[in-house]
Amino acid sequence: MPFIIFIIVLIVITIASGLYVVRQQTNAVIETLGKFSTIAKPGLNLKIPFIQRVAGRVNLKIRQLDVTVETKTNDNVFVKMIVSVQYFVLPDKVYESFYFLEDPEAQITSYIFDVVRARVPNLKLDDVFEKKDDVALAVKNELSEAMSEFGYGILKTLVTDIDPNAKVKEAMNQINAAERLREAATAKGEADKIIKVKAAEAEAEAKALSGKGIADQRLAIVSGLRESVEDFQNGVPGTSAQDVMNLILVTQYLDALKDLGINSNTNTIMIPHSPGAMSNITDEIRNAIIGGNQVTTDHK
Repeated sequence: MPFIIFIIVLIVITIASGLYVVRQQTNAVIETLGKFSTIAKPGLNLKIPFIQRVAGRVNLKIRQLDVTVETKTNDNVFVKMIVSVQYFVLPDKVYESFYFLEDPEAQITSYIFDVVRARVPNLKLDDVFEKKDDVALAVKNELSEAMSEFGYGILKTLVTDIDPNAKVKEAMNQINAAERLREAATAKGEADKIIKVKAAEAEAEAKALSGKGIADQRLAIVSGLRESVEDFQNGVPGTSAQDVMNLILVTQYLDALKDLGINSNTNTIMIPHSPGAMSNITDEIRNAIIGGNQVTTDHK
């Protein structure tokens, strides 16, 4: 009886050891007595106990490898570039990916170093930043061609970082800052120029308008004086134009005195003001007018 139980237990253990589960996005490599037999797909699978074994499992998910490469540009600047490669096992080449390469990431790294150090030394530092996508594409093409025979596909290759030497970065920042300051100075100069031009235009326009106003004012004064003289001569027979001008001068003098008294903001000027002084002022004005007329007559 114990022997039968032992046989039953042995059979159960044997059957159980022949069952195995393969997870989703994974393939299992089955060997028979050390030789490749088959590729097991996801789900519950059965193998021959003690004859077959699961040699390994291959992950079919997309993986990413980040590689830091230090190289030199054409203008002798050392830079560190981080190249990110997204790769995966080709479903129909699980056998090649399992048996052909001992360390696929080391192989991918070697190709990345080879491509980057072959292309970047031909570029100047500024071109490295501008053409990083071209470098990434070159890495992808090289890897796709080389790794496909080993069962690996390349989904995407990216240059995620370019890090020049610290002193070079400082110099680049200084150049950029100087360029910004130069642009700011140019913009400020243009703004100052516009302000000065506009101010000059406004001043010229103001002077032109002021001159026109003064000319119109003088024209109006002459016209008014002429009309006043004509009206006065018509209204008072026997008066001459000279008498009318004398009267106008005295009237303007009195009006000026009136304005000085009314306007509180006007500086007060002390002048003699009495009937005798008024007569003297009138005589002086008249004499000045007669003298001017005499000079005009002598010249003629």
